[in-house]
Amino acid sequence: MKNFAAKSGAAVSALALALAVAAPAQAGTDRQTGWQAAWIAAPQRASTGFGPNWSEEGFTGQSVRQIVRLTAGGSSLRIRLSNDYGPTPVRLTGATVAYAGQGAAIRPQSVRKLTFSHATSASIPARGSLSSDPIKLDVSPFQSVAVTLYFAGTTGPATFHSQAHATSYRAQGDHSADTASNAYDQTTHSWYYLSGVDVAGGPRTRDGVVAFGDSITDGFGSTGDANDRYPDELAERLAATGRARPVLNAGIGGNLVLNDSAWYGDRSAARFKRDVLDQPGVGTVVVLLGVNDIGFSESDTPTYKPAPVVSADELITGYRRLIRQAHAKGVKVIGATLPPFKDSDHWGDHAAALSDTVNQWIRTSGEFDAVADLDQAMAAPGDPDVLNPAYDSGDHLHPNDAGYTAMAHVIADRL
Repeated sequence: MKNFAAKSGAAVSALALALAVAAPAQAGTDRQTGWQAAWIAAPQRASTGFGPNWSEEGFTGQSVRQIVRLTAGGSSLRIRLSNDYGPTPVRLTGATVAYAGQGAAIRPQSVRKLTFSHATSASIPARGSLSSDPIKLDVSPFQSVAVTLYFAGTTGPATFHSQAHATSYRAQGDHSADTASNAYDQTTHSWYYLSGVDVAGGPRTRDGVVAFGDSITDGFGSTGDANDRYPDELAERLAATGRARPVLNAGIGGNLVLNDSAWYGDRSAARFKRDVLDQPGVGTVVVLLGVNDIGFSESDTPTYKPAPVVSADELITGYRRLIRQAHAKGVKVIGATLPPFKDSDHWGDHAAALSDTVNQWIRTSGEFDAVADLDQAMAAPGDPDVLNPAYDSGDHLHPNDAGYTAMAHVIADRL
């Protein structure tokens, strides 16, 4: 699938740049049919996180450049910023969007200044969000764009997404319009404030898919900066088989069905509306959650103690709550069984029994609109409780790139 992504990404980037420079689209074009989410990241509160990041210190007189790959195209776009976990407003001095180049570089002639209510500066409300005005820029599915935010003042702790599995860049001063990468001499692997990119002016039907889950959805174990998470692979698989649809990644590493966590995000029902139902153009959600509810009580996880011992009935009640919320908005729900995780730090007698019970309910209850049986598809030959070594990133819990591709194929078949 990576050959498809690389070739199509390069081709559409060149085509889109030519179109944007030679013949900019007119505002109010007849093709504009409304907004479609093309990329999202689920916001989290500032924390130490899984690796070095800038969320707790925030930004002072700095530019932060973030590279994201879209799964829908159009002639206009807007960005969405989240200050969901900020107790005070955050002043954004300026922002740009451009076609991504290599590293922190961006494509010349593609840089567009973003405005907010027609002003170049704006405040992201305390515990709120902010959308930019539409900007004319032709983009295509699988094209990467660079969003650069400049904060002249001090932000305080930043709402962020911890595990981006992609490189973000920071520079001292206002380098939001720089096309070269020289000033961006600091890197991290998280996203900051940026929670969504929407497109308009392209085909829009209510068929977007949100992948809702934990670190397995977030892409832990995949190759960084390669877009090899299962939602990336799912979007590519659908496009390759003539069923192209936007696919949005609403995974949060460590996330739980039943409980909130300072590191691992709000519990599923508390964030489901924001991260799934409020996304424009969404018609289906894939729910893959529960392994942390089951496994944290088995593991020595210092960031989540004491970990409650949950029952199958409690988890099933949590799944039913999500199904009800989705169906009330006309969104279909695909239930994914939990992949095998024997020999991981999440495994034990309780986890073994509970995962079997929960997976059997997902398969047979009839309460989901469809079921993607990852438990069977990802199992090792000869031991259904073990993740297939060919798919194992090394911790016996998270898939590798090949495993995420296999997951995407199973889920694509259910779509």
